[in-house]
Amino acid sequence: MKIASSLILNLFLVLTLFAQANVESFDKYVEASRQAWNVPGLSIIVVKDGKVVLSKGYGIRELGKDAKVDTQTLFGCMSTTKAMTVVAMAMLVDEGKVDWDDKVSKYLPDFRVDDRYVTGDVRVRDLLTHNTGVGNADFLWAWTPELSSAEVVRRMQYAKQAYPLRGGFIYQNIMYLVAGQVIEKASGLPWERFVTERIFRPLGMNNTFANYTLSKNYTNRSVAHFEVKGKIQPIPEDSADPIGPAGSVWSTSDDIGKWVNFMLGNTTVNGKELLKPATYNEILRPQVVIPPNGGFYPTTALTKPHWTTYGLGWFQHDYRGEMLNFHTGSLDGRTAIIGMIPDKKVGVYIFGNLDHAEVRHALMYKALDVFAFGDDSRDWSKEAKGLYDGLKVEGKKQVDELKAKRNPNTKPSLDLAAYVGNYGDPFYGSMDVAMANGKLKLIVTKDLSAELTHWHYDSFQAIWSKSWWDEDIISFRLEPVTGTVESINVGGAVLKRNR
Repeated sequence: MKIASSLILNLFLVLTLFAQANVESFDKYVEASRQAWNVPGLSIIVVKDGKVVLSKGYGIRELGKDAKVDTQTLFGCMSTTKAMTVVAMAMLVDEGKVDWDDKVSKYLPDFRVDDRYVTGDVRVRDLLTHNTGVGNADFLWAWTPELSSAEVVRRMQYAKQAYPLRGGFIYQNIMYLVAGQVIEKASGLPWERFVTERIFRPLGMNNTFANYTLSKNYTNRSVAHFEVKGKIQPIPEDSADPIGPAGSVWSTSDDIGKWVNFMLGNTTVNGKELLKPATYNEILRPQVVIPPNGGFYPTTALTKPHWTTYGLGWFQHDYRGEMLNFHTGSLDGRTAIIGMIPDKKVGVYIFGNLDHAEVRHALMYKALDVFAFGDDSRDWSKEAKGLYDGLKVEGKKQVDELKAKRNPNTKPSLDLAAYVGNYGDPFYGSMDVAMANGKLKLIVTKDLSAELTHWHYDSFQAIWSKSWWDEDIISFRLEPVTGTVESINVGGAVLKRNR
């Protein structure tokens, strides 16, 4: 008996030491990867078997300052918010107030898209699977963040189909905003209050905020960074508040770990069941098949999945014989990622404060390898950096090829003053073209404009007032009969000139 007890104790000690060695090795790997990718600061939490095995901050909150990232430093969750909106809806499903396949018009009779059939048939489930057939409409809040959420949704009545209802996959933030309105209508609470009172508070996420505005008084916060002309620098904070249910939550490493644990299936908290098991399973059930090259992540070149799908608020693929559920979050100067394998009871969440620093993918897969499969052999950071550096090179090559097609021996068809005026569209809104210092200037809002320099013919190169935005080519179309300016094309958005 004593021998058996001694063997059990020794085995326990060996396993404990092995687990601790894994944590220490991974900890060092995270810091080395952060430095290799030049990320100013990040935080990470790993949950296994219902317990936090690592929660730590790395680097600094803002370049040029000493304050370090810790487990209480605030970061943006961005699109990982979507899973929270899904859980909010799921709670209403459990209460019988909503059904996944209810028509949206049952709750929002005034909701419209351009296609009458789609307007009448789109379901709650469709809002959460990026499968309404409506194309990306992020310009509504990215260009004009001063638009109210209600106005963003109202303008969707002009949104045309990019593909048939339930016939494809195009990532759609605005439909999650619509889902938030359904939650408000069914519950009587604004989305912000619902997720705070029904999710954050019961889970003990006391330093988590439903949007940027609510988080402003929190002092231990990270700062967004962007690489501009080869130099990483802080940039002004962007906000996803106008599309809150799609991406506006802010949180900390310690807080988000409680969310990760919840989403690993631990949905009974302090003796109260917050989500029924069947409803939890429905959230993670694949809903839409995504072709690997049709909206999924470049990392498929490394993971080589057999299938790629989207659940309710989760990207999914097979990984090492298990089902991986994950989602990224991105906003100018910020990144986030959550990944979890419920059958292995392992989940990881990573915050970062550098725009599209895809080390997040590397650290997610590394964490899963180490803590779900006990495998520390693969250098995900090196492989992912090679992949994304290659994509940058290819992107630059495409830009160079475009520039090579420029015909410099041309001039505008009209005097510059002839392009000045107001341009508008019911969907895209209104923009002005003015003269400033002998050049044309595109004015989108009081905070967003672009200097236009002649490119060729009636196209102009746009240098945005947000220095971290890529340059664009803006073109004007002339009326074939009168030769006067008819419209302007800004990133594919065509606005007609107002007389």
